[in-house]
Amino acid sequence: MKNLSRITFNPEQCGGKPCVRGMRIRVTDVLALLANHLTFEQILEEMPDLEEEDIQACIEYAIKKIDYPVLRAA
Repeated sequence: MKNLSRITFNPEQCGGKPCVRGMRIRVTDVLALLANHLTFEQILEEMPDLEEEDIQACIEYAIKKIDYPVLRAA
């Protein structure tokens, strides 16, 4: 997960939500576009300040946030 450094947090920006490289583009904005079946190319057209690595970083961030150990009863 080499792209996670592209995800930034600033309590003064977007309510402290994770954003891309200090811009006012939230990780959730990018993920919502992906969830609506936009391709990387379409997202980059929609948000020209983004780079392909930024989109990948958003995916990696989401993976990291939901990847938690599952404890099973013995």
